[in-house]
Amino acid sequence: MHHSLRSGAIASHFLPASLNPLAVGIALVFAGSLIAAPALAQTEPKTLPKVVVVGTEDGDIERQPGAVAIVTEEELQIRQPRSTEEALRAVPGVVIKPEEESAIVVNIGIRGLSSADYKTLILEDGVPIAPGLFVGNGRYYNPRIQRMESIEVLKGAASLRYGPSTIGGVINYITKQPEDGVQVEARAGSFNSREATLEVGGSTPSQEAQFGAFITHASSDGFMDKGYDMTDVMIKTGLALGDNQWLSVKFSDYDSEANISYRGLFLQEYKDGADYNPAPDDYFISGRRALDISHEWDINATAKLSTLVFGSETYRDYWRYNTNNAASTAAGQWVYLDTLNGNNRSFDRFGVDSRLKLQHQLFGIANEAEIGVRVMSESMDDVTIAATRATPRTGTINKDTVESADSLALYLQNRFVVTDRLAVTAGLRTESYEQSSKNKRVATNNEADSSNTEVLPGIGATYQINTGLQAFASVYKAFSPALNGDALNGLQDQKLDAERSINIETGVRGAADKLSYELTFFRMDFDNQIIPANSNSQFQRTNGGETLHQGLEAALAWELGGGFTVKSSATYIPDAEFVGARRDANGNITTPDGNRVTYVPEWVTNLSLEYKAGKLRTALALHHTGEQYTDVLNTKPITEITSGFFTGQIDSYTLLDLNAIYELSKDVSFSASAKNLTDERYIASLRQGIYVGTERSLDVGVKFKF
Repeated sequence: MHHSLRSGAIASHFLPASLNPLAVGIALVFAGSLIAAPALAQTEPKTLPKVVVVGTEDGDIERQPGAVAIVTEEELQIRQPRSTEEALRAVPGVVIKPEEESAIVVNIGIRGLSSADYKTLILEDGVPIAPGLFVGNGRYYNPRIQRMESIEVLKGAASLRYGPSTIGGVINYITKQPEDGVQVEARAGSFNSREATLEVGGSTPSQEAQFGAFITHASSDGFMDKGYDMTDVMIKTGLALGDNQWLSVKFSDYDSEANISYRGLFLQEYKDGADYNPAPDDYFISGRRALDISHEWDINATAKLSTLVFGSETYRDYWRYNTNNAASTAAGQWVYLDTLNGNNRSFDRFGVDSRLKLQHQLFGIANEAEIGVRVMSESMDDVTIAATRATPRTGTINKDTVESADSLALYLQNRFVVTDRLAVTAGLRTESYEQSSKNKRVATNNEADSSNTEVLPGIGATYQINTGLQAFASVYKAFSPALNGDALNGLQDQKLDAERSINIETGVRGAADKLSYELTFFRMDFDNQIIPANSNSQFQRTNGGETLHQGLEAALAWELGGGFTVKSSATYIPDAEFVGARRDANGNITTPDGNRVTYVPEWVTNLSLEYKAGKLRTALALHHTGEQYTDVLNTKPITEITSGFFTGQIDSYTLLDLNAIYELSKDVSFSASAKNLTDERYIASLRQGIYVGTERSLDVGVKFKF
């Protein structure tokens, strides 16, 4: 199987040639010339335009009629996360499934939505990062945390502005801004992990042009010998166009090769403390190249137009050996054959998102409006290759399909500032999309298509009770489209409705003296959940049933004095259940009424004690995840199923982390981190075997600025 990203040739017309050492060298020379440029004038520092979903100005959080969480740059520094998943762990409402310490595959759930689902929209600088929102699996690309400056999490009616699959809300990763100078950071630790990051930035004396390059290489033997080798490059540049316009460009290039698989340990192996890779010859090879162009125009004091043009190519090659299931059962571990399959997918996306923000005086009151349009086209080449151990990357093509989707979204939101305390936000989004599927191995009757239109209203309000306390509430309709593989299974329009839910939330947030907090009640009422066709062929040509998700989430931070601060969050989900019995195409009950949705613990809690004294910052953090069911029948004993996923209940677990940073000077700092300090052995998930949670690990790092 040949992929243009790895070969250096680009299929899409809008992307530059493959990044190579020469290109990196040119970039560094250009940056160096900016750094070395004489400082002819002193001006206020400027930053490239940021695409944010909440905002960075004072009062932006209070303007949102829904729950909000911001993972700040300072929090990222002290937590020293290995992945974006780990960075989100303490956010209220978030549940992660920590299958790999590097989190190459996304496993993030929100508010009772399974971490294996696609019902939360994940963005990077406002651009969807899931390989396919409509055409295919959205979990096979996860941005690297090393390039991130902060993370926004937005829930409630305001999330409608950003796309489909906002049932759980919106996560927006905000990448770092260029800074003049050079920064080098190196980390090393357990599992022979090694990581180096180079950041180079420069600007013209007038600050009207800026440039930055962010390059990371990381490799590791991996926990349980699940090694990986990853390179991530991001280049950002921007230019002022006159006094009221700014143009910026971001190019990113990511490649990863990981020795991971769906295969896990058998039960007795887990009990015996096995720590070897249960699939030593399986590989997950992935990469993504993207180009984003952003234009901002301050038309006047009350109008601003922002336009984002984005394109990306993503590939995911998953080479997995076949097993002798009977022999595996007898041996109590996987016994492999000399044949394997390459489940290889490549994705292309191109889109334009433009939004106009206006301040106006409708009805004689202050109003803030946002009007937007987004057009997007995406496609996926889905190829399956049968290979042998002698030639493990080439073979016979058994599947070759093209999945594609075109979508058009229009949205309007208006915030009515009714009084100095009360504001009401109303919004409407329409999303029209057409999906098509083509089997390239068949000459005739090889295509199918489907089309849908969703109309999604929402309304919310904020009320300022006093200077330190605000109440908020919202209700909105959200949806997640049926992916091509389900909607057009068997090259037939399965007439599947989109997954739809009515989302309600209400809460309070505020701050008093050295205390800040947020408490939210939420409810998500699905009228339909799509059952993936590849989970059971009997589910084809059927829509799913109703589900109900409701609970509470809370966050609290308290400065105790003496340099100590306590931060905590909790998510309580008493109800995440199927409403009404689900049946297969023959009328047989497959999921009983009232059973709990998979991978949704009832309790998730986080507590950290931070201390700051002079040049030292430390944080001791505790993370608790409650027990979870892994199958819709809610079985409790772990059952080994060699022809599918293992089933059973996962016990609760509690992890303890200790992090520290010491700033020797403004240009030199040292860091150290101990994750899972008590070395708790726990089950992270069940797939084709038991995924073991990462054991105790230690990392040390150093950072230099020039």
